[in-house]
Amino acid sequence: MTEIKVPELGESITEGTISQWLKEVGDYVEQGEFIAELETDKVNAEIPVETSGVIKEFKREPGDTVEIGEVIAIIDESGQAGGASSTTESTKEEQPVAEKQAETKSQEPAKQEEETQSTNRPLASPAARKLAREKGISLDAITPTDPTGKIRRQDVEAHQDKPAQSKAVSPQKPAPTQSADDPTKPTEREKMSRRRQTIAKRLVEVQQTSAMLTTFNEVDMTAVMDLRKRRKDAFLDKNGVKLGFMSFFTKAVVGALKEFPLLNAEIQGDELLIKKYYDIGIAVSTDTGLVVPVLRDADRLGFAGIERGIGDLGKKARDNKLQLNDMQGGTFTITNGGVFGSLWSTPILNAPQVGILGMHKIQMRPVAIDNERFENRPMMYLALSYDHRIVDGKEAVSFLVKVKDMIEDPEQLLLEG
Repeated sequence: MTEIKVPELGESITEGTISQWLKEVGDYVEQGEFIAELETDKVNAEIPVETSGVIKEFKREPGDTVEIGEVIAIIDESGQAGGASSTTESTKEEQPVAEKQAETKSQEPAKQEEETQSTNRPLASPAARKLAREKGISLDAITPTDPTGKIRRQDVEAHQDKPAQSKAVSPQKPAPTQSADDPTKPTEREKMSRRRQTIAKRLVEVQQTSAMLTTFNEVDMTAVMDLRKRRKDAFLDKNGVKLGFMSFFTKAVVGALKEFPLLNAEIQGDELLIKKYYDIGIAVSTDTGLVVPVLRDADRLGFAGIERGIGDLGKKARDNKLQLNDMQGGTFTITNGGVFGSLWSTPILNAPQVGILGMHKIQMRPVAIDNERFENRPMMYLALSYDHRIVDGKEAVSFLVKVKDMIEDPEQLLLEG
């Protein structure tokens, strides 16, 4: 027998949640095949088996929290899929017919009794039954959270943590409870995913531990949109990737960071770590939450390299294929709420970074050309959130103006690059 354990996934990851089993008990698996999907604070990982064999047992259920190194399944190397039932059948064939009939008759009462008991007893997972036995808790007393009515391990743990109710309370008249929910209104309770819990925790920590402030400006997108319109077909034919807005803003951010380096720094104790490289985080929204993969050495990439890199990271994010090294070590972040229609927002810092640029929806608005003329122009609001502990207002505003100037005059991007 071989134990399948939760593998090491990174220095900062100590536990995860089993999202789903990719195989079933009794399945034959080859060495290297994936047996389970594990959700961690940062990435989703698939757990492989290190030896071929038949899955004999799952130690934990989907939704259970497991630690690195914990045994979650057992593999029988000598077994074959369906091997146990085949052996039983061959053994029965060797028995005399009369003996088999007698055995069948003797088993019928026991089988009927077992079926009756299983019909009357609560539906529960093996892990839940085992824990309930160990804790001396009756399954009838546990309220399941699963919509199917199945009692899981976490239900047993939650029941165990409940304070003991007073024996003086009559069973016919339960003690009244205070509830914020109106019982006459339909509601649905859903457990937060591990990633969503981590996002919530980190966002709150950032607002509690940094002096975050946001400054705003607007940028005229006319020049960039005209350039894209003229060059997009030739760019696609030459590079095999579309020319989007993100490459322009990434180039502009790198140019501004070179001029205002404190926005490319972080605080470590009583020291500033000013980074001389430009690994730009690109916020990506997925079905499981916001992730920020990092485009490495953005200052060394051309427009095609930036577009290709962002496209690859976005696809990996949506397919849950991001690795830890894809999201570690960013120096500054860009987030684009405009793709969802956001006109104005205040982005939250991605700690330990001290700056994040928010892009928004492009909208036609009347703009004063001079004292007498107005024109409708494609305008975008920009927001820069920064840590006021090390970045002063003058520096932050100047940074945003630099980005604005380079977007409105794209030729500067070639010079800065």
